Amino acid sequence: MSEAALIGVLGMARSGRAAARLALKHGHRVYVSDTGTSAALRETARTLESEGAEVQLGGHSLDRLLACDVLVVSPGLDPTKGILAEPQLAGKRRVSELEFAFWFLHAPVIAITGTNGKSTTTALVSELLRRAGLDAPASGNIGFALSEVAYRDSQPDWAVVEASSFQLAEIERFTPRIGVVTNLAPDHLDRYASVEAYYADKARLFETATAYSVWVLNADDPEVMKLPGNAPGRRFYFSTRGELERGQAGAFLNSYGELILRLGGTDTRLVRVQELALLGTHNIANALAASIAAAAAEIPLEAIHDGLTGFRGLVHRLEVVQERAGVLWINDSKATNIASTRVALQSMTRPTVLLLGGKHKGEPYTSLLPDLGRVHTVIAYGEAAPLIQQDLGAKLHVERVGGSFEDVIETAENIARSGDAVLLSPACASFDMFANYEERGDRFKALVTREREAVRG
Repeated sequence: MSEAALIGVLGMARSGRAAARLALKHGHRVYVSDTGTSAALRETARTLESEGAEVQLGGHSLDRLLACDVLVVSPGLDPTKGILAEPQLAGKRRVSELEFAFWFLHAPVIAITGTNGKSTTTALVSELLRRAGLDAPASGNIGFALSEVAYRDSQPDWAVVEASSFQLAEIERFTPRIGVVTNLAPDHLDRYASVEAYYADKARLFETATAYSVWVLNADDPEVMKLPGNAPGRRFYFSTRGELERGQAGAFLNSYGELILRLGGTDTRLVRVQELALLGTHNIANALAASIAAAAAEIPLEAIHDGLTGFRGLVHRLEVVQERAGVLWINDSKATNIASTRVALQSMTRPTVLLLGGKHKGEPYTSLLPDLGRVHTVIAYGEAAPLIQQDLGAKLHVERVGGSFEDVIETAENIARSGDAVLLSPACASFDMFANYEERGDRFKALVTREREAVRG
């Protein structure tokens, strides 16, 4: 990229804002645009303009984008729709914010991708490295935008990055020192033409592999095992189903309920399952993957043990909010796809009222049926409510709520009985009613823990 290039940044949320500031810091000219016009965006626009950027709200200028040397595209923008679908932009160089930040980053990267468990594993790896005294911020889809990390004058020891398929779709040179794939399942079928296309973007993680790359792979997932193809680098494996196959290094859960790290032919006990604060088999898998990544980063075993036992998990992911009148309220708003909700359902030990709904993402809800054994009522809401009722109504009681999210919570309160759990695990995007899953989860917690009159006020 030439000196003082013109960088076009599409989207002015956290990652776009960070990419624009990073480009300005390195002497580039910046044109940044967003279709929104909210008060928050206007404030961001004023800040970026004061730093030297040209900003447009309420749309994107095709002429200005055509003049740019490279486009940094928000992961929320579908490349087949809107301004990006303009034929004149077909040959324009475009990259994700992840790729753009990597050009300026001076720290080794641990990248975590997969369908579910990315955020928890990213946060856990960051925690394990910090326990060893290293500066290792969590970034990407969690914590900081990677451009914020690259912007720092003092670079970290490691950058721990959650990498989505949308971000990986637009990489060129992004090369993690250590790469982790948690699992694979259908997702984002509202944007991808097929599951294969979605997996293909995940597989781009391996396109820049070298002989020095380290890959951490889920041995229990055949799709993950196929994903790297013939990519070079050392491979380590994790499994919750018992000891690894002969010749495989990595980590596993043994028959005694112990998490075992196997490196150099030596088995080392890390922790017992009972020592983990995280619940569910899926979180054991996340802990195993994180332990391998930390060991590959040469973190002492004592720090790995302390990090595993001290980590309390993420908000919005199987987060216990409150037990009131014998009813346990659980916030799993981060479950934005069928596979993630299935994991939550498998963790339930009580009779359950399931809050399911939001913006449909293309998967049939019938695939949840094998895991609905503890669910006595589904409360369907949002845009997806008619499809949920159609897919599940013949098999169990579905209560369809057409009003506000407050009405959803009130319905759950009326249905749940002492000994039940009320689980918000929507299996849908949040964008029909909320800005993001965080806002959805925060609203759930506010409604559950406060008087509704106070929330209205």
